[in-house]
Amino acid sequence: MTDHASELPADLTALTDADWRQRLSPAEFRVLRQAGTEAAFTGEYTDATGTGVYRCRACGNELFRSDAKFASHCGWPSFFTPLAGDAVIERRDDSLGMSRVEIVCAHCESHLGHVFAGEGYDTPTDLRYCINSISLTFDEA
Repeated sequence: MTDHASELPADLTALTDADWRQRLSPAEFRVLRQAGTEAAFTGEYTDATGTGVYRCRACGNELFRSDAKFASHCGWPSFFTPLAGDAVIERRDDSLGMSRVEIVCAHCESHLGHVFAGEGYDTPTDLRYCINSISLTFDEA
């Protein structure tokens, strides 16, 4: 796994698609920069249970703690809250003929996944941040 964060300039808005393509693998670029989705039940963190912090794979921004991760059995890592309210940005996503809320990294605006509300999970927030494993790295505590 590459440490993309150490390679980034201070101003991430200056990076072009060509710059991101040099820093990310084709699969990472497709998800993180083109809002793609990895196949369900294929990501390395889907069933992970370690203790630590999940970071944005593109820039290293801290996003989620393992104590907010839960088993939703949906095929992607699920969290009930981000590490801090300002770690992610929520955007309306009307693609694919449905209305959803996209989640992007607040630091580099890379696509992470979507957040869903009111699904009835037994969590403190009744939210499911459904995140692509390929959008994350994990720092074990």
